[in-house]
Amino acid sequence: MKKYEYFDVTADIGFKAYGNNLNEAFENAGLAIFNIISDTSNISSDISKSFEITSEDEVSLLYDYLEELLFCHEVDFMLFSSFDVEIEKFDGAFNLKATICGEPIDWQKHERKTEIKAITFHMMDVKKINHYELQAIVDL
Repeated sequence: MKKYEYFDVTADIGFKAYGNNLNEAFENAGLAIFNIISDTSNISSDISKSFEITSEDEVSLLYDYLEELLFCHEVDFMLFSSFDVEIEKFDGAFNLKATICGEPIDWQKHERKTEIKAITFHMMDVKKINHYELQAIVDL
């Protein structure tokens, strides 16, 4: 199974991330986001950062997760290439614990692709058929 794929959206870029379970699909969504920004194969995973978020449903959780990834990128001036996600459902809400690994941005070393301005709710979706499929649009 492929990890993710991109699709065209007017003035933006969309992606679908896949996984055998929800955790893996969220991990691959993180990889998709950072491959829009740079080439993750050139990003080492020397520094780790952890965070936790709780949301009322899976779609909101995906939005909140992608927003947190973008926040960490912009505030810490880092690129990430490794994503470890654990999601649990309790009391009707979803709790996500993530550890992401990467390194400080060095545009001499890292390929600069496209800047992401924001995550949008437009067309955002979480589906489960035989596997999980996440869909999101990012504002460029």
